[in-house]
Amino acid sequence: MTQLATEPEVPAVVAADVRRAERTDRIVGRVQRQGALAVLAVVVIIGSIVWENFRTFDNAGTILVAAAPPMLIALGMTFVIITGGIDLSVGSLYVLGGVVSAYASQWGAGAAFLAPLAVCGAIGIVNGLLIAYTRMAPFIVTLAALLGARGLMRALSTEGSNTYLVKSDAFRSFGTGSFLGIGWPVWLAVVLVAIGIMVLARTRFGHAVYAIGGSEDAAGLMGIAVRRTKIWVYVLSGLLAGLAGAINAAKLGSGVTVLGTGMELDAIAAVVIGGTLLTGGAGTIAGTVAGVLLLGVIQNMINQVGNVQSSYQQVISGAFLAVVVVAQTYLAKLRRVT
Repeated sequence: MTQLATEPEVPAVVAADVRRAERTDRIVGRVQRQGALAVLAVVVIIGSIVWENFRTFDNAGTILVAAAPPMLIALGMTFVIITGGIDLSVGSLYVLGGVVSAYASQWGAGAAFLAPLAVCGAIGIVNGLLIAYTRMAPFIVTLAALLGARGLMRALSTEGSNTYLVKSDAFRSFGTGSFLGIGWPVWLAVVLVAIGIMVLARTRFGHAVYAIGGSEDAAGLMGIAVRRTKIWVYVLSGLLAGLAGAINAAKLGSGVTVLGTGMELDAIAAVVIGGTLLTGGAGTIAGTVAGVLLLGVIQNMINQVGNVQSSYQQVISGAFLAVVVVAQTYLAKLRRVT
């Protein structure tokens, strides 16, 4: 009688080790993706306990309105960093977008929104084309764009001495108005974040972004349009930076020329704190939202103290970024081991 061959049974100890490794990998991955949200919740609870004014609805609205422009910039930066790139031009595009928007407001609210999108989107196209087709380092290309956009802004504003005032009442009311007690810029940021989440998680473009960040060569072998995708992420980053500048101009009523310095570093910090790896291939927009809000809450808490200079927010942001990068490096190694 012939006996059927059976696969050897896996020893119980080995099976237990495999389950333990899988459980560890899931926990580490969850910490990477949701760590910023947990820290944000803890910081909000502490602030609500310590300061009475911190837990008011008006203060929450102030935090959200202040966070709307950085949220848009960080949203675009998330797509860029997931591909393994970087965009240092967003701070200059932000201030350029504000100046262009204020200048164009003389032709109505539509022009105030569209003009900065056209200008900053065009710079994003140039960045993307240079990075995709010449294979130049994104750091160098976007650094050049940073200087060029800042120079263009100074040329439009006569070396920064000419501040354009917003002349469209409808555009101005968008920056200062609210719906259900929450500013219109916040609602716009919420809509765009929701769209960004769906695009990144549910579309071929989003899957291509992750694939390129994981391995550009492998993505090409899979038939992904690597160059086209890289161009689009830098265009998206430029468009969102210009839109953020337009929103700020609407809120302030003018195209202020002294803003945007170091804003690209704040955006990178928020994205990395939110769990997106600087090496690319991993990250979520929800984490970026938590990172932006965390930095905004910290700034607000510093203001609540009253006798602490706001410049310390940069020190705290830098400390957070250093800790998060070290933690991400350790967690990535731990996942490879398991």
